[in-house]
Amino acid sequence: MSKSINHLRELESEGIYVIREVAAQFENPALLFSGGKDSIVMTHLAHKAFYPGKIPFPLVHIDTGHNFPETIAFRDSLMDKLGAKLVVGSVQEAIDAGKVVEEKGYTALRNGLQTPVLLETLEIGKYDAALGGARRDEEKARAKERFFSHRDEFGQWDPKNQRPELWNLFNGKKNVGEHFRIFPISNWTELDVWQYIALEKIDIPNLYMSHKRDCVVRDGVILAVTPFLNLKPDEKVEEMTVRFRTIGDATCTGATLSDAADMDSIIKEVAMTRQTERGGRADDKRSETSMEDRKKLGYF
Repeated sequence: MSKSINHLRELESEGIYVIREVAAQFENPALLFSGGKDSIVMTHLAHKAFYPGKIPFPLVHIDTGHNFPETIAFRDSLMDKLGAKLVVGSVQEAIDAGKVVEEKGYTALRNGLQTPVLLETLEIGKYDAALGGARRDEEKARAKERFFSHRDEFGQWDPKNQRPELWNLFNGKKNVGEHFRIFPISNWTELDVWQYIALEKIDIPNLYMSHKRDCVVRDGVILAVTPFLNLKPDEKVEEMTVRFRTIGDATCTGATLSDAADMDSIIKEVAMTRQTERGGRADDKRSETSMEDRKKLGYF
């Protein structure tokens, strides 16, 4: 077995260990599922952790209502394949009920509205731990996270008040109303994720593969033209050959010019790039601390 495969198996073992620790320490955990590659890998690890039994906790998707259709189709197909329970928190329903107010204008996003919907969904389900696919290499705010990330009774995160995790000993003790976010693939890189997907032959949405799509360039970000995108009068729609490195709300998820249409090509491309996958996210460009500010408010 090559050094690379040994490395991937060590990461896999670590992730499965953390997932099983969550099942052992918490009464009512859930796995946050976005339909992106990281949450798909997380779901794959959870499946392996409890096989031949089913995943013993639900998968929670916070649906902005502006997802790529391919993402929703893939999500539903995967849930059927695994026989997993899916819980959906709807941003559109929260808007319709007057619980949150939608942004207006050409650059309006729904990403900020995910936070109150996520917190309400966790509260309704009485989930005391939420597993997520965040990795430390993605963004500087996420690099501060522990595997077990404590949230107070308001769902908020304090980066200066985190518990030590010496020798992979995880402290899940909490007070009533508090919960944890758990990040089993914290130590993985984007390249690790793609190499593991190739090794395990994991199905992924075709959005990750190079394809032709109508796009516009806005503030340096290539955005796919969808029914949710408010086009400016001077924006020129062009057909481009692109793929997505990260998948989220269609109005802020930037595409990458790419001819990488298979796993080997994607792995080579990721190995050579010097920009993080979130470098093309319009929501992260709003301020230097946008991700950390959202995480402090309860964002995933």
